[in-house]
Amino acid sequence: MSGIVPVSFSPASTTERLLSLSLFEHRFGEVIFLFAPSFVECLAYAPRYAAVPVAFTLFGDTETPVSLYARVRGPDTFLLESVEDGRHWGRYSFLGLAPRLRLHVRDGRARLVTREGQQTVAEGSPLALIRRLLARYRSPLVPVLPPFTGGLVGYFAYDWARYAEPRLPRHAAADLPTDDAVLLLADRVVAVDHLTHRIHVIGQLPLPPGATRAELARAYDALCQELADIAAGLFVRSVADPFPPAAFGQGAPVDVPLADRLESNMSRDAFLAAVRKAKDYIAAGDIFQVVLSQRFAVETATDPFAVYRVARAQSPSPYLFYLELQGCTLVGASPEMLVRVAGDRVETRPIAGTRPRGQTPEEDARLEAELLADEKERAEHVMLVDLARNDVGRVARTGTVDVARFMAVERYSHVMHLVSTVTGRLREGQDALDALLACFPAGTLSGAPKVRAMEIIAELEPCARGPYGGAVGYLAFNGNLDTCIAIRTALFAGHRAYVQAGAGIVADSVPEREYDETVNKAKAMLRALEEAEGWAREAGAQGEPRERERGEPREEELSRAETVSSSRR
Repeated sequence: MSGIVPVSFSPASTTERLLSLSLFEHRFGEVIFLFAPSFVECLAYAPRYAAVPVAFTLFGDTETPVSLYARVRGPDTFLLESVEDGRHWGRYSFLGLAPRLRLHVRDGRARLVTREGQQTVAEGSPLALIRRLLARYRSPLVPVLPPFTGGLVGYFAYDWARYAEPRLPRHAAADLPTDDAVLLLADRVVAVDHLTHRIHVIGQLPLPPGATRAELARAYDALCQELADIAAGLFVRSVADPFPPAAFGQGAPVDVPLADRLESNMSRDAFLAAVRKAKDYIAAGDIFQVVLSQRFAVETATDPFAVYRVARAQSPSPYLFYLELQGCTLVGASPEMLVRVAGDRVETRPIAGTRPRGQTPEEDARLEAELLADEKERAEHVMLVDLARNDVGRVARTGTVDVARFMAVERYSHVMHLVSTVTGRLREGQDALDALLACFPAGTLSGAPKVRAMEIIAELEPCARGPYGGAVGYLAFNGNLDTCIAIRTALFAGHRAYVQAGAGIVADSVPEREYDETVNKAKAMLRALEEAEGWAREAGAQGEPRERERGEPREEELSRAETVSSSRR
């Protein structure tokens, strides 16, 4: 393992506590705890970068991302996971610890909040501030470490589009306690490698210009000790599990059906009228398509993390996320990438066209053939692929935009979709933030042409969308970007949960069917909420949740997604 060296500490150090845990015992009786890159390798990065990530790497095959996150969760923490094809875990899961800074953007102004709660209103453009923060920790992609080792993590609300298109109107009825963007400066993260069963506790080593070798050596040693302290905290604490051991994968006992408590920001008649008005705009030639949505709300006291645990078991998706922020929490199981940047490669994957999964392989094949033969679905998909090509072309070098895969059928746990992949190479002077702005919001959540469709959405929907239809993900210190569209997502604020869903309106849309589509799309997250409520009631009836002992079965072992994909999130 080139670049990975064992580190020893003095007696009574944190490592002594780590050694007492059987978690770190190798099958040959050796203890595994390694650091990478080495101090000498860090020095080699110094002339070119502002920081370099350093990881404390442990063997951890008895832990899961859920069990680890349960020990560190709190305001301004996150968990990012991935399931591919509805069956295979993505290689890495990422946990975020309390960040150094939190960035809020609203109405063109940025506000910085430190870990200690000190607030500063930043001068100048929020976009320029984001670039300055990323530059402060600009770091290399270290081959022996995961692809994400720190960065800005959070959400960009639907109205973030105004930072790319200032002429877009802000919806007057902004009734959610959310901002245009909230980003956590995650300089301490934990990465769980599902392939090697290693756990990486990662921090940033600053490489200030003019620092001496001795100064950098002291900083490296201090960072290594801090990472060891974090690791000790991860594994020493026990956590209470509010669910019975066999809870997952079964229907929950529900006393009061959630449907009886559900409210919408649009009546059925109002939604049908909005669809008819949208069709008038299509007939007049203003647009080809527009996505109209409604937002459901329900009173609930259920722990949002319990809802996340149910959602990841019921709806394993390419983008699973839990963001516990100040004032609100986002829980999501999104199937759709917005945009990804790796090096100079930019990628987006429009999804349009859906059928349910069949009960048998034969029914699955029949539904796939039906989907591929549906002229309405195909026409809508082609239109959105063209829109994606235009978006990528705004930041790509001439001649590099390519439809790498066209109208393929991808199967997920409950549905199958038509999916295409559009790629390009960033031209000189463009970065990951430019790519995000170029593709924001997704055409699959707005319409075509995009700007006019968004103007019509602002006219026809009664409330600002908030995070729905925006993006969740990260801008990494190493220049990479990975974001998903904020769909199949629940927003928790106060004692209310909000779930929003939309339907693509085209010339031959039937209003009643489009209304039903929004209801059906909201069902997955509402079902997760309802099941979590049921188990919470049952756990409450049985008394206080017990402390789970090390080695007991965890829900991840009961999940349908038990195998690991070698691809990176």
